[in-house]
Amino acid sequence: MAQRLAAVKQHLTPEQERAQAVDTVRAMQEERAKAAFNVRDMTYLFDGGRQATELRERMMQEIERDPLFKMDDMHDLSKAELRERTMEKFRSMIHHLQNESVDTFKKRMEVISLIDPGFWTRFGVHYGLFVGALQSNASPGQLSYWFQKGALSLNGVVGCFAMTELGHGSNLPGLETTATFDEASDQFIIHTPTLTATKWWIGGAAHSATHSSVFAQLIVKGKRYGTKCFVVPLRDPKTYQLLPGINIGDIGKKMGRDGIDNGWIQFTNVRIPRGYMLQKHTKVSRTGEVKEPKLAQLTYGALLQGRVAMVVDSGNVSKKALAIAIRYAAVRRQFASSKSNGIETKLIDYPIHQRRLMPLLAQAVAMHFTGAEMTLMYNNMMTRLESAKPGDADMDEVVESLKETHATSAGLKAFCTWNCLNTIEQCRQACGGHGYSAYTGLAGMYNDFAVQCTWEGDNTILTLQSGRYLISSFREAAKGKKLSPGVGYLNNLSSLIGKKCTVKSNEEILNPDVIIDGWQVVCANVVRNSAHEFEDCLKRGLDTDDAYEECSQSRLYAARLHTYAYLFNRFADGVRRVQDPNLKPVLMDLCMLYGLYTIEENAGAFLQYEYFSPKQVEYIRAQTNVYCKRVRDQAIPIIDSFNLSDYMINSPLGRADGNVYVHYFEQVKRSNPQGPHPYFDRLIKPLLERDVEGGDYEDEEAGLEEEDEDDE
Repeated sequence: MAQRLAAVKQHLTPEQERAQAVDTVRAMQEERAKAAFNVRDMTYLFDGGRQATELRERMMQEIERDPLFKMDDMHDLSKAELRERTMEKFRSMIHHLQNESVDTFKKRMEVISLIDPGFWTRFGVHYGLFVGALQSNASPGQLSYWFQKGALSLNGVVGCFAMTELGHGSNLPGLETTATFDEASDQFIIHTPTLTATKWWIGGAAHSATHSSVFAQLIVKGKRYGTKCFVVPLRDPKTYQLLPGINIGDIGKKMGRDGIDNGWIQFTNVRIPRGYMLQKHTKVSRTGEVKEPKLAQLTYGALLQGRVAMVVDSGNVSKKALAIAIRYAAVRRQFASSKSNGIETKLIDYPIHQRRLMPLLAQAVAMHFTGAEMTLMYNNMMTRLESAKPGDADMDEVVESLKETHATSAGLKAFCTWNCLNTIEQCRQACGGHGYSAYTGLAGMYNDFAVQCTWEGDNTILTLQSGRYLISSFREAAKGKKLSPGVGYLNNLSSLIGKKCTVKSNEEILNPDVIIDGWQVVCANVVRNSAHEFEDCLKRGLDTDDAYEECSQSRLYAARLHTYAYLFNRFADGVRRVQDPNLKPVLMDLCMLYGLYTIEENAGAFLQYEYFSPKQVEYIRAQTNVYCKRVRDQAIPIIDSFNLSDYMINSPLGRADGNVYVHYFEQVKRSNPQGPHPYFDRLIKPLLERDVEGGDYEDEEAGLEEEDEDDE
């Protein structure tokens, strides 16, 4: 019986271990041999040219060699250790900031965002949010003043961004913190009047920030002028002691990104000079005269930068998650068919596994092209916005461009971050049990990315904003106004409503132009329906805001379909611009897979408005399977073209060489070295040796041995 109870340990011989490693490596090599395009050329395309790729690779190597950016132990660090390491990295970045161009440094931070999103966020709070608030809200003189004080060099100024409150997030006009002008002292009094006015989730506030850009209600002579931006000192830069009237605490452990010292801030009648109100747009004079900008839209143009960045980040993080799941699927074998001579099948060869991952791969590339287009659109809009002045001949066109960028970025931010979070989770599940391990990277990636769905605007609220813009655009089109290109299809309602797909054969559906046409028909119908619902609410006597709320579900649905159509349009446009005949076929396969997959996912709308017939939808579903197989054959070369080093992926399952089990086992052993049992003497030994009714452990063992003899 003792033999029956004994644990049997089977150790692989070195030869067996090598054989297993050779099998996975060979499996990866087989996948790479299928490449039907030049992987390096595809990398240049994704990066924006050879020079951009070489710069990115140099940065990856520099970061990998930096001991502060050691990543393989991140899963085992405490919150305090993560925060301390984050600030060490923060300090190390100053060298690059001072010696690189703005564009080069942005590219460095984009690489870092994939390696350590927590540090990227903490650094971005200062440069993207605090400095960004200065650049978008400060007058030229104020901007010069704060830059001289060290806002750019981090010499005496470390910033945070205090917008969100305990009781208010997305509702910027509803913020409760007040900034009351005191004429006698020529100062503003910053105050937290209620518990819910406490600034909350403020990255950098808990330990590291000296100053904050604070959004508060401007009150002058008893009149409120809405939410404005103020710079408020928090700590003495030399002693780091809190200044009078400032009360700060740590909000504690979060779902992810624990390297960021998020805190809460309360102000008790804190006085700041009048010049600390950023007055690029709204101005308050010494005598309390308030001058508001003629165009309120000009004040929020720069705030769109974060949304655009998250569209780009959604594509990049999706690529990283898919690199792990698809590379693992290419080497992981599970179950053998009756005709395989005992050789188990690769996960990636199962049609259902292709269905799980290949559409998500196509979606990641769609977000890549869309992110690039949105970045260009945003930069062009900001250039025009900065140079435009009220009264200029093209001011109306600039404002329309701003409205379109605002609405489009709202919808894209919402659905791209939702898509990415879903991609990470699907990739985790596709890795089976190993996906649950912290060391395979996907669990932490999910936790770190989840916040993207709620910060910089809750996704549902942003989607509703996009839907509101669509209704407004529909009503303007009905009055004869020519709309911006993104919603230009609403100028063609007469030809789109009731239109059906009139292809002569099903094969003709496999054309991006047919899919674009179908999306325009569907979007025209859902936007029209939402607008009619809104107008019916107005006829029933509801005011404008209540009418919009009453039709919130229909405008959310309209924004969803409009955004998916926009993603496909940008993908198709991007592929059309590719001149290299070596790259275009695989990109077109990805584009068509994404188009067919999104139609299938939204088949109800295409059937409801009768653009496609039920038989055509069945054909689309069957062709989605066909394109999944075509993309599967090129999946590993496509993943390779993303050009993510093993260091950046930081997952043994996503190793480029395919040797996943050896690296996985080594990392687990390295991170969890064997030693004396940590709690045997205190907890387990007393449990095992406790007295049992009528006997003890030795008596039970003797009884088992007697039973064993009876068996014999």
